[in-house]
Amino acid sequence: MVTPAGPPDPAGGPSTDRRGARRLRPRLALAGLIRRAGSPRPASLRRRSRPAVRDLLDEALAGVAARPTRLILTTLGTVLGIAALVGTVGLGQTASGQITQRFDLAAATRVVVQPDDKGGQEGEAATQLPWDAPDRIQRLNGVEAVGTVSNLDVGDDLVRSVEALDDQRNGHALQVMAGSAGLWDAVRAVLSTGRFFDTGHDRRGDKVVVLGKHAAERLGINRVDSQPAIFIGAEPYTVIGILDSVSGRAELNDAVIMPNGAAKAVYDLESPDAVEIRTQVGAAQLIAEQAPIAIEPNNPSTLRVDAPPKQGAVRKGVESDLNALFLLLGAVALLVGGLGIANVTLLSVLERISEIGLRRALGAARRHIAVQFLVESVIVGFLGGLLGTAVGVLLTVGVSWIRDWTPILDNRLAFGSPLLGAFIGLVAGTYPAWKASAIQPITALRGT
Repeated sequence: MVTPAGPPDPAGGPSTDRRGARRLRPRLALAGLIRRAGSPRPASLRRRSRPAVRDLLDEALAGVAARPTRLILTTLGTVLGIAALVGTVGLGQTASGQITQRFDLAAATRVVVQPDDKGGQEGEAATQLPWDAPDRIQRLNGVEAVGTVSNLDVGDDLVRSVEALDDQRNGHALQVMAGSAGLWDAVRAVLSTGRFFDTGHDRRGDKVVVLGKHAAERLGINRVDSQPAIFIGAEPYTVIGILDSVSGRAELNDAVIMPNGAAKAVYDLESPDAVEIRTQVGAAQLIAEQAPIAIEPNNPSTLRVDAPPKQGAVRKGVESDLNALFLLLGAVALLVGGLGIANVTLLSVLERISEIGLRRALGAARRHIAVQFLVESVIVGFLGGLLGTAVGVLLTVGVSWIRDWTPILDNRLAFGSPLLGAFIGLVAGTYPAWKASAIQPITALRGT
């Protein structure tokens, strides 16, 4: 075996430390620098030395595993980046699915019909909605619930929870509204306590009200089992229910709602302001076309219909915006991980200058040094991508389980993220590898 000569000792003779040379033999074999004495150099080596793939991987793994603490810190950046990318994109897709589902169940099934302020064609008076408009619309195929709603003009009357005619400080200027019994189903109202008024209350003109949750808070009422009373001006009304939530008409949460019969008797309500319609999913557009004709067949143009846009365009817009937002956040996190790999790899180059110089002095080409550091960076990036993918998938599934969502994750992202981590490692290690290959042997040996 030909043993590479060490630097001369102070006495002028060669160095007698052969153990260091024995330790370098695997690395020198990687560069194709050791051969048996007297054996001819292969033609392939005479043309161009090329390290074996197995030797290259063995040396790269040895270099990566030599410093486990640094490996963990370097991989952590890629783990966080890939986990952020997979988790944010997965949560974005899951959230967009939930948002579009809720859009389908709420906004996409709501149709509102009300008189047109412009009165239809020029010179025509605005049409008043008939009281039996809900019965006319209920006959249409695809209608699930329908009711009327109106805003009442109560003048300067304040709403109080206790009759105190001489003390106006207890009064509140709350919105007072009227509705039919079918309004609650039409707006998907949910009670926190009590009950809704029904057609019997409406027909008899009973002075009962349902309070929105914010109106009840302002009046200090949270129970109805004792039949509390409120006063609108000097008129008493019995509170029979308190709302918890509504869909479509958020103003109901801040209002006092009474039956149409009571509004007719006390405030001379002549006609409802609007008709609230809840349709089956996919039937909103058809009901929007048929409702004006069903209510006013002689002149449907005097009515204005508010209907949701087509579902496909809204769904695609929501999904596109959310995916773009979360993808941008994941890309920023991934960039941070890539910079971490580049910094640590460059630090590794500075720590191993003497090793690089010795290899170059023994005949290793620049490409051998560059490939060595590139492979180490790719291994670190791949490990980080693999662990980050697992963390991102677990994050998506965990959040979906807590929120009772259906997790949605693109398989291409899950299986491609480890390769993405390897690519990030390749890109991040390019500059450090070039920096290592550019080190001159004499400079490195002088530094040692």
